[in-house]
Amino acid sequence: MNKSVSNIISGIAICIILSTCANRGSITGGEKDIEPPEITKESPENFSINFTEDEIRINFNEYIKIKDVQKQLIISPPMKTQPEITPLGGASKEIRIKIYDTLQPNTTYAFNFGQSIVDNNEENPYSFYRYVFSTGDYIDSLSVGGNILDAEKREPDDFISVMLYEVDSTFTDSVIYKETPKYITNTLDSTTTYKLENLKAGKYLLIALKDGNNSNKYEQKTDRIAFKEELITIPTEASFDLKLFKEEADFKVIRPKQVAGNKIAFAYEGNAEKLKINLHSETPDGFLKRVTKDTQADTLYYWYAPKIEADSLLFSVKNKTYQDSMYVNLRDMEKDTLTLRTVRSNLKLDEVVELEGSVPFKAIDLEKISLMDKDSLKVDFKTRLDSMQNRYVFDFEKKEDDNYRMELLPGALTDLFENTNKDTLQYSFRTKKNSDFGNARVNIYNAEYPIIIQLTNSKGDVVVEKYSEKPEPVDFESLNPGKFNLRVIFDTNKNGKWDTGNYLKKIQPERISYYPEELDIRSNWDEIYTFTLK
Repeated sequence: MNKSVSNIISGIAICIILSTCANRGSITGGEKDIEPPEITKESPENFSINFTEDEIRINFNEYIKIKDVQKQLIISPPMKTQPEITPLGGASKEIRIKIYDTLQPNTTYAFNFGQSIVDNNEENPYSFYRYVFSTGDYIDSLSVGGNILDAEKREPDDFISVMLYEVDSTFTDSVIYKETPKYITNTLDSTTTYKLENLKAGKYLLIALKDGNNSNKYEQKTDRIAFKEELITIPTEASFDLKLFKEEADFKVIRPKQVAGNKIAFAYEGNAEKLKINLHSETPDGFLKRVTKDTQADTLYYWYAPKIEADSLLFSVKNKTYQDSMYVNLRDMEKDTLTLRTVRSNLKLDEVVELEGSVPFKAIDLEKISLMDKDSLKVDFKTRLDSMQNRYVFDFEKKEDDNYRMELLPGALTDLFENTNKDTLQYSFRTKKNSDFGNARVNIYNAEYPIIIQLTNSKGDVVVEKYSEKPEPVDFESLNPGKFNLRVIFDTNKNGKWDTGNYLKKIQPERISYYPEELDIRSNWDEIYTFTLK
C-alpha cells in the first residue's frame, strides 16, 4: 500500500473514532425517575398490636427526605409531647420516629404522613403513608367521613383539621377550647373531603377547624370552625358535611389609650355596633365630644374639646351585655391637624360626593361652598354629616358624561378644635356615559324569602347588593365592566345582613348559595341570568 492511500485510510479511521467519541460524549442522563420510593422494612411492623416500643423505624429502597412535616404529618390521637421525626433537612434511607409521650392503653394510633415523604432526587412522593399500631390487642377499624364546605366562600381553605371528641362522663361543649381531640385528620391541600379512620365505637362530637396556630384546640380569635349540632354515634353509614365559618368574636374593649391631644383610642374585638362610651370625669364649660370609627381597624376614637386639666380620665363602656370602667392616663401631646380628602372622584349617577376629615367636623358654612358643572353652571346640592365616618355627604342631581368642580373657600369647614381650612380648596368629579356601563337582571327561583342578592369581585368583596322579600326580577344597573360572582343569602332572621354561626349556641351560619358561573358584564350591554336554587 503506498503512503498516500495509507494516510487517507488513517484519516477516515480517525474521523470515525472522533465521531463515535463525540456521540458517546452527548450525555442525556437517561430517563427521568418517576417512580416513588418503596418501603423495604418497618420495625415494628405496621398494624402491630400490644405496642410497647418507644421508637419506630421505616426503611426505603432509596434516599428519601421529609418535606413540610409540620403541616403534612397528622398523628391521631394527638400526642401531648410531639415525637421526634428524622431525617429533617437531610436525606436518608430510614425514617425514625422517637416517641416521648406516654401512650394511652387500648388505643389505636395512626401516623399519616400526607405528601411529606419524597425521594431525594426527583421528589416523587410516597403519598399518604400511614403507620398504625395499637397499645391493645386489636386495631380499631371503624371510620367516618364527609365533605368540607365554606359558609361564605365558594371553596373552602386547604389544610382543614377534622376532629372527634369522645363523649364520656366528663364531656362538655367547652372541651374543644381546652383539650385535644380523641381523633384527628386533615384535608391537606388536595381535597375537600375528609375521612377519619381506625376509630373505636362510641358517641362523639364532630368538628372541623382551620387551625390558625396548629394547637388542635379551638381559638375563637384565630380559627374558623364547623360543627355537627347533634352528637354522632360510630359505627355509622352516614357521611357528614361540615360548613366552616368565622365566629363573631366575644365583645371586649382592649385597654384604651391616648393617641393624640384630646383623642382617646378604644380598640375592641367583636361587634361594636351598640357600643356606648361615656366620660365620668369633671369637664369644663362648653365641653364637646365626638366618636369616630377608624376606617382600617377595629378602633373607635373619643375626641373632646376643650382640654381637660387632669392626670387621667374615667370612662365607662357598654355594649349589649358587656360593661366595664377604665382609666386613661393623660400626657401632653400635639392635636391632630385638619386634612381633607374625597372618597371618590369618578361617580355613578346614583353615587354621592363624600368629603372626609382627619378631625371631627363641628360646623359647615354652605355660603362658602359652590358646585359647578362643566358648563360653569351652578348645581344645587344637599348635605348631611356622617358623624361616625366623619364625612360630609354632598348629594346632587348628576348627568351622564359630565364634569363637576367643587370649591371651598377659606373657613368653609370648622373642626372640633376650631381649626378651619385656611386655603381655597378645589375638587373635581366626573361621570361616565351610560353606555360605559353594563346592566344585569337576575331571575331567582326556589328561594325562601327574604334574601340578599350580592355581586362580589374576585376577592370576595361585595360590590353591590339588593334586598328582596318576594319573587321578583332583581336588576343591577350601571355596573363597571368585568367579572362578578353572584350569590344569594337566605336572611333567616330578617335583619338585612348575613349572620355567621355560633358554636356554643349551636347556631349555624345563614345559608349562602353561589351562581355556578361568573357573570361577564360588558359595557352598553344588558344581560339576563336565571338562578334556580336547590
